[in-house]
Amino acid sequence: MTATSSVGVIGLGSMGLGMARSLLRAGLPVWGYDLREAVCRAFVAEGGQPVTALADSAASSDLLFIVVVNAAQTEQLLFGEQGIAIHLRPGTVVIACATISATAARRLAERLAERQVLMLDAPISGGAVRAAAGELTVMASGPAAAFERAETALGAVAAKVYRLGDEAGQGSQIKLVNQLLAGVHIAAAAEAMAYGIRQGCDPQALYEVISHSAGNSWMFENRVPHLLAGDYQPRSAVDIFVKDLGLVLDSAQDAVFPLPLTASAHQMFKQASAAGLGREDDIAVAKIFPGVHLPAAANEEM
Repeated sequence: MTATSSVGVIGLGSMGLGMARSLLRAGLPVWGYDLREAVCRAFVAEGGQPVTALADSAASSDLLFIVVVNAAQTEQLLFGEQGIAIHLRPGTVVIACATISATAARRLAERLAERQVLMLDAPISGGAVRAAAGELTVMASGPAAAFERAETALGAVAAKVYRLGDEAGQGSQIKLVNQLLAGVHIAAAAEAMAYGIRQGCDPQALYEVISHSAGNSWMFENRVPHLLAGDYQPRSAVDIFVKDLGLVLDSAQDAVFPLPLTASAHQMFKQASAAGLGREDDIAVAKIFPGVHLPAAANEEM
């Protein structure tokens, strides 16, 4: 990728905005697009290039990071009624970052290839903090030419870039394994904290002990502080795991493969979502347990 290449980031949410800022820090000319106009204006104020029309900006870009929620949004953005794929130049690299099925990733790559556009199936992990620091993990698969053209940009947003094959699908499949573990670990952390609190443990002491013991996990250590603070502002929402664990279970259904822990965790997230907690932080799944008085936010009544 040359120093004058234009890079677009579509989707300036908690992950996409951090990635766009990391690309700016690396000295790349970057534009960002989001349905929320205020976010776009704020990014321009930070040095991002302005976008007058999404199709025009996409047409003049060498790389496009698509950081939306799911396969449906990715497909709509590229191939919908006002899709941008028709405007992309041959040789453009689309970096698809949403958590999607391997089948969906292959379908998107095939449709882009018909237009001589390259795609990296490149889901991401690490959360908003690592996105802001340019320290994500990228699980990518796709053509060698796409990796070569995207090398500088990927290095700006990620501490680890795993090359997982020449065809779309492998990146997404490994991300689904990651989401299986992440969802089960969050559900287990929520259950453990609820159980301990119900049995009379001091929540802070419980966290301190477990986070320095064999029962710890990255998700326990990362998410339980939100619970202790009574802070359920979504870094990653309950509904994300309703979606992602659903994708895992769908793929296992096709393979006739049992996933009993995933199924249990999925039901917990679905129960939380059905109770109106879907847009809260994913550790809010702890609220499904009856008779448990979770810590409240500062200045909030119990």
